[in-house]
Amino acid sequence: MKIRHSLKSIRGRHRDNQLVRRKGRIYIINKTQKRYKARQG
Repeated sequence: MKIRHSLKSIRGRHRDNQLVRRKGRIYIINKTQKRYKARQG
């Protein structure tokens, strides 16, 4: 998982990317391509 300052750039790279907020942190998750995982905050 990558820790990034801006997640908008990652979100547009694959159509299955989802932006999720959990416990005050923002995550990018992708069920089909597991390499697109990132966290902010």
